[in-house]
Amino acid sequence: MAITASMVKELRELTGAGMMDCKKALSEVDGDLEAAIEFLRKKGMAGADKKASRVAAEGTIAIAVSADQKTAMIAEVNCETDFVGMGDEFKAFANEIAALALANDTTDIEAIMNLDMASGKTVDTIRREMVARIGENMGLRLVQKMESNGLIGQYQHGAKIGVVVALDGGDDALARDIAMHVAASNPAAISADEVDQELLAKERAFQIEQAKESGKPMEIIEKMIEGRMRKYLSDITLVGQAFVKNPDVTVQQLLKENAATVTSFIRLEVGAGIEIEETNFADEVALAAKAVTG
Repeated sequence: MAITASMVKELRELTGAGMMDCKKALSEVDGDLEAAIEFLRKKGMAGADKKASRVAAEGTIAIAVSADQKTAMIAEVNCETDFVGMGDEFKAFANEIAALALANDTTDIEAIMNLDMASGKTVDTIRREMVARIGENMGLRLVQKMESNGLIGQYQHGAKIGVVVALDGGDDALARDIAMHVAASNPAAISADEVDQELLAKERAFQIEQAKESGKPMEIIEKMIEGRMRKYLSDITLVGQAFVKNPDVTVQQLLKENAATVTSFIRLEVGAGIEIEETNFADEVALAAKAVTG
């Protein structure tokens, strides 16, 4: 059966696959549209599996907050390049994942991947189809849940950083301001009481070694260390930091002025902690040329 341009166009509109892939699919099944769709689907699944080992350290952070502002889900969805991660299709995909996690009250990655999206297809099916069509590995890396007895504020810095903050007291504007501050300043904890003790011990040991170089007596060094540790804690804790929009006041002072308390926060940054193998472009080209020439 002759494959016409209109047949290729119709298949492309239905599947989003490339023109040449659509033409090949129709040729393989003698022009049967439904069979061509199935052919592309199976091909896409195989292609997605082949790309699964490739590092996906770009992407976007998506946030979904309940109507009563008591619950939020924040998700990191990854791809391989910033170009794809900033695209409207990928961001819409990530946002729907966060909304599904919220609606189904789950942070379990496997469970989320098996949920049906608005299209009627599962999250994983849509992911695989996008991988096949766009040509990049994609995946859902992390979903975290936040609950609040007060309200939840959110802030996204571009697509790369997302923050949700649980606030008792205050209002929407304050909650957003605190979330913005967390995005910019990346505090390690809300207050000194919540700072990891191992982190504190390492910093204290570092400060002691530095102070010893002064040659001063240990009793003087101890006093120096106490002052430095107080400064260190103010720098890494939310309430001790200077507020980004008004450095003349600390976040603690801002909260007190508004009779508010931050009970928790979550800050996600795309690709944080993912190891990316450094490659030499010239070496890659040489290897590719060698492979072609045999």
